[in-house]
Amino acid sequence: MSNNKQWFQIADATTIDSPALLVFTERVQQNIQTAIEMTGDSNRLRPHVKTHKCAEITRMMIAAGISKFKCATIAEAEMLGMANAADVLLAYQPVGPKLQRFIQLIKKYPGTVYSCLTDNVDSATMQSKAFAEAGLTVPVYIDLNVGMNRTGILPEEGALELYRFCAKAPGILIKGLHAYDGHITNSNFKEREKEANAVFLKVELLVEKIKAAQLPVPAIILGGSPTFSIHCKRPEVECSPGTFIYWDKSYLVNCPEQKFLPAAILITRVVSLPGTGLVCTDLGHKSVAAENERSKRVFFPEHEHLTVLSQSEEHLLLKNQSSDIFKPGDLLYAIPWHVCPTVALYDTIIIVEKGKVVTTWKNIARDRKISV
Repeated sequence: MSNNKQWFQIADATTIDSPALLVFTERVQQNIQTAIEMTGDSNRLRPHVKTHKCAEITRMMIAAGISKFKCATIAEAEMLGMANAADVLLAYQPVGPKLQRFIQLIKKYPGTVYSCLTDNVDSATMQSKAFAEAGLTVPVYIDLNVGMNRTGILPEEGALELYRFCAKAPGILIKGLHAYDGHITNSNFKEREKEANAVFLKVELLVEKIKAAQLPVPAIILGGSPTFSIHCKRPEVECSPGTFIYWDKSYLVNCPEQKFLPAAILITRVVSLPGTGLVCTDLGHKSVAAENERSKRVFFPEHEHLTVLSQSEEHLLLKNQSSDIFKPGDLLYAIPWHVCPTVALYDTIIIVEKGKVVTTWKNIARDRKISV
């Protein structure tokens, strides 16, 4: 281990119970400024708040000049209303009870302009009826399937007709197009750029058809974190990265062209040494995102030789392949491979400034419901 103090080491770490999630606000601020510089205009940023789920982090972005946001849940949308965000897209197609909750949310936070997605005539009809009956006219974006095959309508098959339908539907103000290209994750930047350009071409062709039909010219919301460095150069596109706020090991490896800094780190402790070369910590499934295979769940920057053997709900078993000696109680710092679902495992984050713990903030939108 190097004797040089690294950015994540803090003076009072021994007093913090583990596992815990630490956030370094100076780095968060730097990441916000980097994102603004990459687009050249804060009005072209629509950050996705699924990563941080925190009103205080949202307010940092608002203070930097960002006014548009994107979210995936009603709770995240309410958190944004509580933070006085001006413009919020629920990047989800609300149906059933969620549609009624969305209407309640719009009425509860009149200072925030809320919009949502739709990708088929049946859902758009339900939305139109519900919005009109509530006395609302709600901005709506057509959700496009550009290759992720999760939600959305194919740009070439029915998207124009759906756009035309929404342009006439009561209770709906057709606003634009939304396309998430989360399937593009190639670590080779040139290949990733090629795939992102192909996605944008599909969207461009649809925009031309919409213009030719003399329908309202659509705004375009496009991309996530892996393609942000590509779409940020398109002046007609609003970009919605999310992970940039904290960054993580996955993007450090796969998107080195983006100069964001890891701003969140886990602390964990050695709880047992169950055999030769074995180190067990308290970083179980409940403490770090576990959807990836074992080698891509967590990274120890001070101990790169530690490899994951197994993980259970409360324990992470590591293989020590070096001469480093560990003992129970030793503190380890770990960068998650996927920070977004890791944040959702923590009710609060510990805020660090100038190398010291200063307070805690709640990840208030990690729950499915705040009040609405």
